[in-house]
Amino acid sequence: MSTDTDSEDIEFESLSMTEKRPLVPEPKPKRSSNVQNDDAQGQVQRTPQFVYTLAFFAAIGGFLFGYDTGVVSGAMLLLQPEFELDSVWEEMVVSATILFAAIFALVGGPLNDKIGRKAVTVVASLVFTGGAVLLGVAQNKVMLLAGRSILGVGIGLASMTVPMYIAECAPVHLRGRLVTVNNLFITGGQFVASVLDGVFSYDKKNGWRWMLGLAAVPSAVQFVGFLFLPESPRWLIKHGRITEAREVLQKCRGTEDVEEELNTVKELCEEDQRLMEETGKENILMKILRTPSVRRAVLVGSGLQLIQQVSGINTVMYYSATIIRMTGVRDTSLAIWLAAMTAGVNFVFTILGVWLVERIGRRPLILGSLVGVLISLVVLAVGFQLAAFHSPPVTFRESNDTCSSYSWCEDCIENSDCGFCYTEIGKSVVNGSCVTVATNLTDGAGQGRCDSDPLTPGTVWAHGYCPTDYSWMGLLGLVMYLMFFAPGMGPMPWTINSEIYPLWARSTGNAISTATNWFFNLAVAMSFLTLTESITKYGTYWLFVIY
Repeated sequence: MSTDTDSEDIEFESLSMTEKRPLVPEPKPKRSSNVQNDDAQGQVQRTPQFVYTLAFFAAIGGFLFGYDTGVVSGAMLLLQPEFELDSVWEEMVVSATILFAAIFALVGGPLNDKIGRKAVTVVASLVFTGGAVLLGVAQNKVMLLAGRSILGVGIGLASMTVPMYIAECAPVHLRGRLVTVNNLFITGGQFVASVLDGVFSYDKKNGWRWMLGLAAVPSAVQFVGFLFLPESPRWLIKHGRITEAREVLQKCRGTEDVEEELNTVKELCEEDQRLMEETGKENILMKILRTPSVRRAVLVGSGLQLIQQVSGINTVMYYSATIIRMTGVRDTSLAIWLAAMTAGVNFVFTILGVWLVERIGRRPLILGSLVGVLISLVVLAVGFQLAAFHSPPVTFRESNDTCSSYSWCEDCIENSDCGFCYTEIGKSVVNGSCVTVATNLTDGAGQGRCDSDPLTPGTVWAHGYCPTDYSWMGLLGLVMYLMFFAPGMGPMPWTINSEIYPLWARSTGNAISTATNWFFNLAVAMSFLTLTESITKYGTYWLFVIY
């Protein structure tokens, strides 16, 4: 079986992350309708507008992924008091989407092989629309959880399909850039969601409905758009639909002369088919495990997705507004707008990644990004640690319960049932007390000075955060983190995974690596708030530094 890798259009052993290799091998540019004279030295192939249109509608799947990630950060601050969510329910609402995304990323592999990239994307956008509508009209925690779960189905299918679809349709000279555009749409979705969070944060009663429900708009646009887009030429050739594949390639290349490319892909597909027949009905996964080059490709692809998640990116995105509150920012709307600012940084620096990917290559982007992320996590950890070590003391007792036993604000707020009530004189904190949170209102005290609406002038109620002079370090750490993460570790795992698998293993390889991303995303999101309560906020970020 030494010929298993002969049919691979990208041979993993010789893959360099700085090289561009074709998923659909292309003939050398010829003089035709898509070629223009640049100068006396040579000619440059012109990319048809159709390719950009195709990439745009496909990348809406990335936008939905990003929108969901970004919107839940601000929405949770309004959902908490509306549905009286404790930290466990909050983690469940956030993580339900991730769990179902992980499951359906795996389901998406065989589904892509059977019904095609286009059909899977259409199904994903339809399911996402239904989930968003359900969230917009949710009346209780169960409906909220159900809506978030349905969103996960759509996101899981789209997240493993869209990069593969774009890569199989794009010309080689644009492949890396267009796949990275999908990640640009992810960060764009996060930014738009954060801005809408800020706009609707002033409507304390129904603002979250608009935040979550508006996700149905872009998913509906993608659904309609994809009805008019073609199937991937690779999938068409693999299933013997040569005439359709020729038409798609002609549209994507802007020339009638695609026979050389078409024949090359046909030969690769025939070789893949021959190898599959040799192994009989052997399971694709077992074939991957028995093929050294592809097995290593899956390990590298899944490893990159794992590292992306354990570096803490989605705790930053899912809980950015909550993290900003933890740094000492007391106003909910201000915390949401600051979260929007960090999402904007993420978006801008992802554009930098789109520009750099074909200039300096994949490997330098990844290594530089990881170093910067490590430094940023240290800044976050130190900032939270300094805030904890300089926490205001509890000097005033207003009750005789568990909360009154704490001596410092930091200890007080680590118990989600307690909050810190104090008097602010200038920049000084005086008469600090730890009191029980009201059972029917999570942002108010159950007794004492802070059990009033409005509070007396100078009296401040802090639930989930302590007043501190080190808020700036938390914000700096968040901004630094996204500046380094966005150009490298954000898009590169997706870009590389779209490039390194042979056709027969592409759907399964992408499904495995995408599921790895979602499962570790789930583990991090499900544990983040619990970790901050169990090993402190700074302890949680030191844990990310270690990993």
